[in-house]
Parts: sequence; structure tokens; C-alpha cells
Amino acid sequence: MAIYTMVTDAITQYTGLSPAAFFTISAMMLVVYKVVSGMFVAADDYMAVKREQEYVQREPVQVGNITEDELRPYNGSDPSKPLLMAIKGKIYDVSRSRMFYGPGGPYALFAGRDASRALALMSFEASDLTGNIEGLSASELEVLEDWEAKFEEKYVKVGQLVSEETTSTGVTQDQTKVE
Repeated sequence: MAIYTMVTDAITQYTGLSPAAFFTISAMMLVVYKVVSGMFVAADDYMAVKREQEYVQREPVQVGNITEDELRPYNGSDPSKPLLMAIKGKIYDVSRSRMFYGPGGPYALFAGRDASRALALMSFEASDLTGNIEGLSASELEVLEDWEAKFEEKYVKVGQLVSEETTSTGVTQDQTKVE
């Protein structure tokens, strides 16, 4: 009984509340915590989603000279393939930024494409997802140069976009993108 008296006296002394009020408030705080945390993803669900989105981090693989059609499958839909994106015809492996460029990411529409025009215009329009930079203003081209510098600094260049027509030696007759 001495412990009970000591605990109730300590609660009153330190909190200024009666023991009944203290335990009622504590219980309500616990209920509110459980309700609020239940509004978000449960720990088991979070781990399941995390495992589902895991991918193997690997060294960038050089793809060499490929066409835009050959670049499209590298959009993150196949987790066994690297995540690639092109700027001004230069192809970069953006796999390590899967949360941004992978499926469900804010920039997922850029993956598997040359997004030069969209980046220069700061656009998410499907019509701007092209490597065609004709008609861009000087300031838009400067924005594109900034993006290109960031990609060169952060990601590994793994290839170059070329037109559909190539000679048997692999040298392009008509490059659609110029370095």
C-alpha cells in the first residue's frame, strides 16, 4: 500500500493532477496515438511495399548507340533492366534515383525517353517528351544546359541516341541527336 500512496502522491506533486485524471489523460493519449498512426500505413504493409519496390543496385551497363524505340523499354516497367533517360541524345543511367524516375515517381514519364524539350520547358506535357529542341529560347536552352550539367555530375552516361538508319559498321548515317 505504501507504493500506491507514494505513486499517487508523486503524480499529484509533479503533474498537479489527481491520479484518476492523470491515468484518464494517459489512456486518451494512447488511444489518439493508435487512431492517428492507424490512418497511415501499417508497419507490415510498409515493409511489403518496400520489398515490392526493391531492386538490385548494380553497376551501370553501357548500352552504346541505340534508337529511341530501343530506349523505351528502359522506363522502369521491367525491374531487371536499368532505368535510363536521355538529354540531348546522351543516355544516362538514373537507376539510383528510382524513387523519382521509376514507376510511380514524380518524373517517371521522363524514363525511357529523351526528355530534353520537357526539361527545357519545365513541362510534363506528353507532347514535350522529345529530344527536339528546335525553337527554344536562349533562356530555355540555358535551363536545359543546367539539367545536362546536373545529369553529367550525378549519373553515368551509358549510351547515345541514334537514328533508325545505321551502316553495317555501326556508324550513323543520320544522327537525330548531336552531342
